[in-house]
Amino acid sequence: MPGFLLQARERGPEETGAETGAPIRVGYTCSKKIGNAVARNRAKRRLRALAREIIPATGREGWDYVLVGRPGATIDRSFADLRSELKAAMARVHDARPQPHPRAKGQGA
Repeated sequence: MPGFLLQARERGPEETGAETGAPIRVGYTCSKKIGNAVARNRAKRRLRALAREIIPATGREGWDYVLVGRPGATIDRSFADLRSELKAAMARVHDARPQPHPRAKGQGA
């Protein structure tokens, strides 16, 4: 199980306006399932450090990214593992080929 969940979406022209070079926006969230306030804050600090290191190089202008902490993973994983997971997740998000939904393989719901 990955140490976090990455959600991403491209903002449309109606959201960015005529602005060129729309900024990259990043959000973080950790639910109470992570633990008490100290644990949630530690998880968010780790996610912020990851985003500061990886997203400026791999993110795209005009995109929003949200990193969601996962219980038992965001805090416990090594930072190097989280770093490689975020790089891989960013590559998957921006891969040119459309990705099929995991349930779209004819298996039903």
